[in-house]
Amino acid sequence: QVQVVESGGGLVQAGGSLRLSCAASGRTFDSYSMGWFRQAPGKEREFVGGISWTGGSTNYANSVKGRFTISRDDAKNSVYLQMNSLKPEDTAVYYCAAKTRGYPVSDPRLYDYWGQGTQVTVSS
Repeated sequence: QVQVVESGGGLVQAGGSLRLSCAASGRTFDSYSMGWFRQAPGKEREFVGGISWTGGSTNYANSVKGRFTISRDDAKNSVYLQMNSLKPEDTAVYYCAAKTRGYPVSDPRLYDYWGQGTQVTVSS
């Protein structure tokens, strides 16, 4: 069983930055692709971006491309989401998820372990 825990959410003004962290348990963390998702009230969960198990491949939703950056530190069993130039429409609960096989993809059903989420609120 893999436990995933997000942290770093909060309230920020539009144009500001936040860095989310995700810590995952498990001796094979470095074999997992990791994804970030978000869900706003009344909306479906959407893919934000992901990073491959090697860290050599990342992909992002068009809505965040150029503003958000995902990185990982396998020594700390952690993955990060650096969010810059935040907009009010980025407000959501952000989730981290582990995918034990293959590259990160946008379909949340293909991820095996999920965190409880962390709230990000961007004020205008």
